[in-house]
Amino acid sequence: MPTNTTETIQLYAKVPVELGGKRLDQVAAQLFPEHSRSRLTAWIKENRLTVDGQIIRPRDTVYSGSELHLTAEHEAQGEWVAQDIPLDIVYEDEHILVLNKPAGLVVHPAAGHPDGTLLNALLFHVPNLIEVPRAGIVHRLDKDTTGLMVVAKTLVAHTSLVEQLQARSVGRTYEAIVVGVITSGATIDAPIGRHGQQRQRMAVIDSGKPAVSHYRVLERFRSHTHTRVMLETGRTHQIRVHMTHVGFPLVGDPAYGGRFRIPPAVNPTLLESLKEFPRQALHARFLELEHPATGKRMKWEAPLPEDFTWLLTLLRQDREAFVG
Repeated sequence: MPTNTTETIQLYAKVPVELGGKRLDQVAAQLFPEHSRSRLTAWIKENRLTVDGQIIRPRDTVYSGSELHLTAEHEAQGEWVAQDIPLDIVYEDEHILVLNKPAGLVVHPAAGHPDGTLLNALLFHVPNLIEVPRAGIVHRLDKDTTGLMVVAKTLVAHTSLVEQLQARSVGRTYEAIVVGVITSGATIDAPIGRHGQQRQRMAVIDSGKPAVSHYRVLERFRSHTHTRVMLETGRTHQIRVHMTHVGFPLVGDPAYGGRFRIPPAVNPTLLESLKEFPRQALHARFLELEHPATGKRMKWEAPLPEDFTWLLTLLRQDREAFVG
């Protein structure tokens, strides 16, 4: 059955001495930490949070002993269907869930993908996620990108993870196979926004949002490179756009790969594998963050998927065949 819920929230708190004299939005963020500051600020502006029964602005000062009353409703999360779709769970506790996403799985329902997504699978696995914005999804991977994602299972965890992502303190490291031989690692600092003509694509444009990627060489082949890319920001298609921007598009990338280039004197097996590689060769290998409840720094690793390792094997064989 579709899940469509609206939860009424009623919270009360008295301002302690140490928070007296601060702005209302700052105090509310301290007293109601399960909700993000931006969400609380919106509720204040909608007159849903009162101070001693009075409506005041987010920037107004509150004093110790004042009573805060919040009455609000969570926005309906949508008519999402819980579906029994297998999940490769790497880590799970009562606060967060870390999974290894397979290729071909869309993360969130959208036009053309109303169900059968990771979100639908999460709702089946953890039904209470309907109470968390976007069912706990705080960042995404493209449909055909594999690897690690973290999901918040509570509002407190959601707020913490969003804040860590905004502060760029979440470590997200990917591995990719790109076309071309990279001589050394570098940093790409180039803003990304919607492509001017093709709205489904992203591009490096002056008016885009800041985007920073750091890449280094793991292994070189005759015409390709196995790279590791660390994200500092998290723009849509960031690695795919950035690597194409510097002249090293990802193998198999249908949107940004450009014209297929045939390596010289390549053997038929490798040629066929490069031509038919079914997706962009991109894998979210490492994920590192502070646990929302304990504050402990945690790190996970997801092994390279089979299609990725098979292509690396063929590239190594090709390189060795031409040594000497």
